[in-house]
Amino acid sequence: MPPSALTIGKVAKHSNVSVETIRYYQKIGLLKEPQKPLQGFRTYTIDTVSELKFIKKAQRLGFSLTEISELLEIGSGHCADIQSKARNKLEQISQQISELQLLEKTLNELVHSCELSSEPECCPIVKSLSES
Repeated sequence: MPPSALTIGKVAKHSNVSVETIRYYQKIGLLKEPQKPLQGFRTYTIDTVSELKFIKKAQRLGFSLTEISELLEIGSGHCADIQSKARNKLEQISQQISELQLLEKTLNELVHSCELSSEPECCPIVKSLSES
């Protein structure tokens, strides 16, 4: 096997993902599956490791696998298109943060009302969740 050729196990190790993840990405078309030789195992290049690292970093930024597929299709030569997708993701995340802050405020109020309650048999949190 040439030094640039890697088995799926080595790609998984270098990419910090499981072999099952690689196979799943191939199944959904996110990664290309190399041709199987007549004898032996499929071999991958170091580019596959780079692609997997790209996918994992994009996931950590909140991109879905569908969105990552779109980013890969667009390619690095189309910065304006990539920037537009990143702006959309930023808006989504900002909205999620706002919603989470509202949830935090509501839960804080419920916990505080529970702490102030003088009726231990009637939990204000349960009462609030039961109200229509």
